[in-house]
Amino acid sequence: MTREQYIKILQRELAKLNREIDMKIMSGENYSKEAKEHKIVLFKIREHNRKTFFSKIFSPFSFV
Repeated sequence: MTREQYIKILQRELAKLNREIDMKIMSGENYSKEAKEHKIVLFKIREHNRKTFFSKIFSPFSFV
């Protein structure tokens, strides 16, 4: 699985969680479980993007 595929999967999961949270808010239900999952998925996306960013900056060929 490539990096891009992994990020796409996480983004789809995030969109799905957003829809579930929206539906629960509109119906007045508790959405704390989905909010925790949302936070975890968002962290994974940000962590992955941060690692990619720093690997590009500090790659051995960036100083040539």
